[in-house]
Amino acid sequence: MRLKVETTVAAPIEQVWRAYTTPADIMNWNAASDDWHTTKATVDLREGGAFSSRMEAKDGSMGFDFAGTYTKIVEHKRIEYAFGDRRAEIEFTPGPKGVTVRATFDSEPTHSIEQQQGGWQAILDNFARHVKAKSKNAQWPRTRSVFGTTKMRKLRPAFMPRRFQKARSVQSTARQVTTHLARRVTC
Repeated sequence: MRLKVETTVAAPIEQVWRAYTTPADIMNWNAASDDWHTTKATVDLREGGAFSSRMEAKDGSMGFDFAGTYTKIVEHKRIEYAFGDRRAEIEFTPGPKGVTVRATFDSEPTHSIEQQQGGWQAILDNFARHVKAKSKNAQWPRTRSVFGTTKMRKLRPAFMPRRFQKARSVQSTARQVTTHLARRVTC
């Protein structure tokens, strides 16, 4: 029996594709519940290439490898793969509300249809949340602070005069802020 699950991700297709096919991203979203996680992922994204994800309970009580071979890759559109004697297809369809990601897969006899659909849907929902969080974090420009740490620049700090916001480079801004703060301390 073939099963289908889907989700819509409000992000550009390039970002959705990258998050679905990058091992570091896969380790962040590939779990059906909060008490499971993916500890290792490998991807050889080409027809005939292998993939593998090690999924484990966070308490260490159990785990398994989800592995297979890619049988068809159409960049930004479709991924097909075989895992054991089963097959799956992942479709990426851009639309006005984002990218619809649809997984169609062969069921297996060990778990009920509802469990299988629920598990795959939960993983796709985690995927959508992961991409949304990455998109949200990428929207604000990053700047270096005076002390060298990276921070999100959203609002002008109250102690910083507006003229410093017009600086052409981050280093120039840092120098101006440091000078301004030094003058305030010595006055």
